[in-house]
Amino acid sequence: MASFKTRRVGRTALEVTELGLGSATLASIFNAVPDDQARATVVAALDAGISYFDTAPQYGFGRAEHLMGDGLRDRRKGTVLSSKVGRLLAPYTGTETFRGNWVNPFPFDQVYDYSYDGIMRSVEDSRNRLGLAEIEILFVHDIGVMTHGKEQNAVYWKQLADGGYRALTELKASSLVKAIGLGVNEWEVCMDALALGDWDVFLLAGRYTLLEQTSLDPFLSTCLERGASVVCGGPFNGGALMGTGKWNYGNAPAEIIQRVADLEAFCTGFGVPIGAAALQFPLAHKAICNVLPGPKSPTELDGILKWWNTPIPSEFWAALADRKLVAPGTPLPNGKVA
Repeated sequence: MASFKTRRVGRTALEVTELGLGSATLASIFNAVPDDQARATVVAALDAGISYFDTAPQYGFGRAEHLMGDGLRDRRKGTVLSSKVGRLLAPYTGTETFRGNWVNPFPFDQVYDYSYDGIMRSVEDSRNRLGLAEIEILFVHDIGVMTHGKEQNAVYWKQLADGGYRALTELKASSLVKAIGLGVNEWEVCMDALALGDWDVFLLAGRYTLLEQTSLDPFLSTCLERGASVVCGGPFNGGALMGTGKWNYGNAPAEIIQRVADLEAFCTGFGVPIGAAALQFPLAHKAICNVLPGPKSPTELDGILKWWNTPIPSEFWAALADRKLVAPGTPLPNGKVA
C-alpha cells in the first residue's frame, strides 16, 4: 500500500487522499467494462491506499453505484464516498443498448429533479443502490447551462434555490452527510451557487487542468476566500491530454488539438510523461483537495500510480510558465507562480 498525503475538505473534518477514483468509466461510458473488472479496480484502489471514491446515479443509470458499493462494502473504514443528486431514475422499457453514452446501462432512465423532495429521495435511492448506510459528500449534479440550456436551467435553479439547497443543509446539519457541493463541468454555475449559500466542496471537471485554467479567477480565488475545496475531475480533459481527440464529451476543436500537441511536444522534450504532468499539476493550487481520474481497470490504475510517482524537475514547471503554456497567475508544483 502506498502512502498518500491527505487534504481537508473545506472546513469540514473530512480528509481525502490527494488521489481519488472516479466511476463513470467503470459504468461503461462509451466502451463496455465488465462488472468484475470494475469491482477489481475499486479494490485495487483501496489496496493502493486511495481513500476517496466518487460515483453518481447517472453513471450507467445505477450501475456505478452498485459496483462501487460492492467494492467498498466491507472496507468502508477510513474511506470517503461521494455521490450526486439532481437525477432520479425511472424504469426504462425500451431495448436500446447504448443510451446517453452508456453501454448496456441498467434498465432505468434519468429524470431531473433538484427540488427538496427530489434530493431527499435521491439520497435514499443512492444508499439502496450502494448497499451502504453512509455517503459522506453530496454533489448537485450537472446543474447549469451546459447541460440544460439557459431556459430550462432557470427552472432547475429555482428548484434548487427554493428547496433543494435547504434539503442539503438539513442533511448536513443532521450529520447524514458531512459535506455538500456541486459536481459540474462549468465553473460559472459554482459562482452562482456561492451567491446562493455556503458550500464545502465543488467537483469541477475539466476546467482546471494542465490543458486549461479557465477557472483560476474568480472561481478558485473565491473558493480560497470562502473556505471551499475543489476536486479536480477529468484531469485528462475527457481524454484530450491522452491524445484521443476528445474534449468535453465530444470531438475536440482544432485549437484544443493544437494545444495538446504543444503540451505533448513540451513534455517529450523534458522526458516527462504528459499523464504525470497532468496528474501532478492541479494540486499546486491550495483550493484543490483531490485529483480524480477514472481508470477502467487495475492495469490502468497501475499506470496512473506510476505517473503519480514520477519525479518531475522544478525546471519543467519553470519552462512551462516561460513558454506561456499555462495561464498567468497559475500556481506551479515547484512553488512558483506563472
